[in-house]
Amino acid sequence: MSARLRGGGAPLRCAGLAVAIAVSAVLNTVRLSQNGYANIFYSAGVRSMVHSWHNFFFVSFDPGGLVSVDKPPLALWVQALSAKFFGFSALSLLLPEALMGVAAVALLYVIVARRFGAWAALGAGVTFAVFPSFVAVSRANGVDNLLILLSLIACALAIKACEGGRWRTLLACAAVVGLAFNTKTLAAYLLVPAIAFAYLVCAPVPLLRRFLQLLAAGLVLAVVSFAWILAVEATPASKRPYVGSSTNNTELGLTFEYNGFGRVEGQAGGPGQTHGAQGANVPATTQRRVNERREREHPTPSAPSRSFPPSKNIGRNRNPIPFGGAPGPFRLFGVGLGDQAGWILPFSFAGLLAILALLGLEARAAEPAEAAAASRPGGRRRLGRKEPAVTPRDPDTAPSGLRDPRLATTLVLGGWLATEAVVLSLSKGIVHPYYVSALGPGAGAMAGIGAVALARLCRRRMPAPGLLLSGAAVVATVVCELVLIHRQQYMQWFEPILVGVAAACLLAILLGGALRRTLPTGAGLGLVLALLLVVPTAYASTTWLAPVESTFPAAGPKQTAGQGGYGLNARDLAITESVKRYVEAHDPGRRFALLTVAADTAAPYILQGMNAAAVAGYSGVDPALDGPGLARLVARHEARYVVLGGEYSTRGGNKATKAVLAACRELSPGEWSSPVPYPFGLVLFDCAGHERALESA
Repeated sequence: MSARLRGGGAPLRCAGLAVAIAVSAVLNTVRLSQNGYANIFYSAGVRSMVHSWHNFFFVSFDPGGLVSVDKPPLALWVQALSAKFFGFSALSLLLPEALMGVAAVALLYVIVARRFGAWAALGAGVTFAVFPSFVAVSRANGVDNLLILLSLIACALAIKACEGGRWRTLLACAAVVGLAFNTKTLAAYLLVPAIAFAYLVCAPVPLLRRFLQLLAAGLVLAVVSFAWILAVEATPASKRPYVGSSTNNTELGLTFEYNGFGRVEGQAGGPGQTHGAQGANVPATTQRRVNERREREHPTPSAPSRSFPPSKNIGRNRNPIPFGGAPGPFRLFGVGLGDQAGWILPFSFAGLLAILALLGLEARAAEPAEAAAASRPGGRRRLGRKEPAVTPRDPDTAPSGLRDPRLATTLVLGGWLATEAVVLSLSKGIVHPYYVSALGPGAGAMAGIGAVALARLCRRRMPAPGLLLSGAAVVATVVCELVLIHRQQYMQWFEPILVGVAAACLLAILLGGALRRTLPTGAGLGLVLALLLVVPTAYASTTWLAPVESTFPAAGPKQTAGQGGYGLNARDLAITESVKRYVEAHDPGRRFALLTVAADTAAPYILQGMNAAAVAGYSGVDPALDGPGLARLVARHEARYVVLGGEYSTRGGNKATKAVLAACRELSPGEWSSPVPYPFGLVLFDCAGHERALESA
């Protein structure tokens, strides 16, 4: 293995690994408990899964098994197993995510260190560890951290397969990508083009064998990816929960539509679009209609209003940023995505170009020497030792320059970065800001390796290309950071330091390149990378200041904060507790004590130990239940009380919510001791005795 880009012995590598791990662990775990249950949708699903193997296998959101979570099972299985062994609590769900983030940073460091040395690995590991979006998702309980960790394991296996050309390594890589698919479906496949291309280019085996190995790997990938989905599809719909967020109650539909190509091609719920269902009316008209009924029927007086503590979002955005900007080449630097990922991306992309350029120049320089050595059948003597003759290369295998393990590493990690960047930039459907966390490993790797590669280019006999690329990388990244600092109005005092130190570093780089000196060039690029990481590191640490927003985790001092705990502010928590007390004291349904429209309204009840469920799934529009279905549940005493309104109720609900509005008896806030005169959008209905009306509604 070539060592021209490698540097540092074992002690330095161990020290660098310790630094990267420490940085990641601190950012991911400080004040972690303040986040409470973070994404209460997933947390409620985990609680439902812990107490039933049926719910566990089918990832049911609710204890009664009405609707499933709208994601594959693997990440939730990990959280459920943690809760099973350590007890169900907020930290038993959050800590595994934080530790997976640390493990991902450590793995990236090891991958880079083995091929490029300690200094490149240190830059890669620290850049990845402080990537703002990655820190935000590491402090929540979503599925992205496991996806990133499994993707990095697949990268490590792919690079090893490129080095040795062994079947078992490539097939193991395919199996791990299949596990990643069972974490976040088609998002895992964004890694596949880079792996396949790197293997075709770099594997030291004949071309036909490479194609056959990739075909076999594709078969393994398909089997592992779809094993669980096929098991769900083979189960009768009456024996499992409704597949949440699907329109046809199939995991295949969920995978390829809502969670798949719809995210790229455009879908309902994306930026600038509406999300609703025809004929299912639980939006703002709900409040108007129940107000009319209350005035007409003169219900009992409501309880007096109470005062509540101020929101935790004082000084922050009132609402989270749910989507990136309009699709286009600069989307990753725009509002919503730029402050979560854009800080270091120009340097990373320049680093990718520098690595490819350097490896190409080195391979071209090595070809004459290899040809001369191959022309000496008797070998040659050097320092008194006879070296073996060079074996002629099989014409079907890759040239020696393409078999360089550094090239395979660059193609896998850099190709992954490029694929993610293109897809996130051009997708027309739902692209939430935290999706850019998947850019973290590739951006970190290309920044760390690229800094070393740029230094090497600047010390070549013709340093001008390296100097120009280094200057462009530094200037573009500084300009990008200045724009983001100005837009976010964050650390503006640092702008003169950023410009001044960057200019000094550029001078050192130019001086070192002109004189072909190692120290000024390498030190200048190392210092400039450290300088460029100052603001994103501080920005990532702002996740300590308040609970992370549960649905859209993001770093930044002005980003919308979560509520911690059960995900409710004091007012909504008091309302929830009042509903819960009333329902539990008045003969609730045996299977579903309370039904709501959407999952985030039901989740706090589930987290408090109540058998609640959402009749319209996560988004409040799933056709999981209709009027006759609800009537049967009520007739069997499996359900009775339904809450309309709450999260996502303005999207339209479904036939069951329409039937409740038309057929069931509204309970005034005074009857269930509401802490506020009348909570807008939250109305409790009693459906007992209204089975016939529900069936015909």
